Amino acid sequence: MHLLWLIFFTGAILLFQGWLYKKLGSLHIYYTRYFERPAVFEGEEVRLIEHIANRKLLPLPWVRVESKIDSNLRFKKLFNLDIKHQQFHKSLFALMPYTSVKRLHTVKCIRRGSYKLTSAALSFGDLFGISEKTKISSFLTELLVYPKLLPLSDPNLPSHSFLGDVAVRRWVVDDPFMVSGVREYLAGDPLNRINWKMSAKTMSLKVRNHDYSADPKLVIYLNVESEEGMWDSITDPDLIENGIRVAATVAQHAISQGISVGFRSNGCISEYEENPVYVPLGSGFEHFEVILQTLARLAIKRTVTIYTLIEDDIQSRITNQDLLLISSYSNERIAGQIEILKQLGNSVELLKLETTLKEGEIYG
Repeated sequence: MHLLWLIFFTGAILLFQGWLYKKLGSLHIYYTRYFERPAVFEGEEVRLIEHIANRKLLPLPWVRVESKIDSNLRFKKLFNLDIKHQQFHKSLFALMPYTSVKRLHTVKCIRRGSYKLTSAALSFGDLFGISEKTKISSFLTELLVYPKLLPLSDPNLPSHSFLGDVAVRRWVVDDPFMVSGVREYLAGDPLNRINWKMSAKTMSLKVRNHDYSADPKLVIYLNVESEEGMWDSITDPDLIENGIRVAATVAQHAISQGISVGFRSNGCISEYEENPVYVPLGSGFEHFEVILQTLARLAIKRTVTIYTLIEDDIQSRITNQDLLLISSYSNERIAGQIEILKQLGNSVELLKLETTLKEGEIYG
């Protein structure tokens, strides 16, 4: 008889605690996760911090947290977590009343990009597995992985004569707003410098002579088309990724020399957008950070042809700028546009992407 009562009371207690956890288990439990730093470079490590708190008297014998993590964020140690197909991350916790737990994971950032964490599924229940309930915890944290900066000796970078000339023009560049008279027209002078009034008076072509200033400008164009005539499909994304690294490295070198840098690309900031990327000219570390953030978020998806991108600047008649075009191909049409840009008074360098670096070369 006593055994029957013991079984009855034990069963009643188990059912009650199962009901209790089902009713109250999800109350006052808080979870969030965030990265220790908002941005890192390719190949660097960053810590992912999980914070969970149980703000009630009822203890939680187990809490399982599951969420989707991009496979380009690789966990250094797999202690108390489970990664299935490098996509789903799982952590287990046990929480006493009014306690919180903070857990740190070291993550290696394999590839450039913008990585957002928005939610996690929290499953919890009683000690005996009689009841189980799931709660969705929402949050928003973003990690920007900047493209890796290449050494200046890297063969993928534009010729050192181009970078050197841009640096020299940091101090000796002619200013279109500082006119010091007129001179005879010379072959190669842009047509927009001709002084038609003086030419009519002297019956010979005269051009405005400009003084020098210290305000060079470098505009970097990046063509995300891996081959001529392509549409949405990128056949060699690694090649374009290398072009992004080159753009970041050149921008960093130029800005460190005090040169104003702008960036154009026929890619887009998000795969859901249709507008090409445009970063206006600027200088200083803060502007370089803007360029890095843009490159981190850049989606390798063509919005317009490279011809359209260049033609917009031709129509705007930009002048007195150093232009670097990074592209995986070149043809007569691009060569013609480059010639027009030179006639407008710009110096232009074409960097043709031909080498795709191996993963080991990038991440070390």
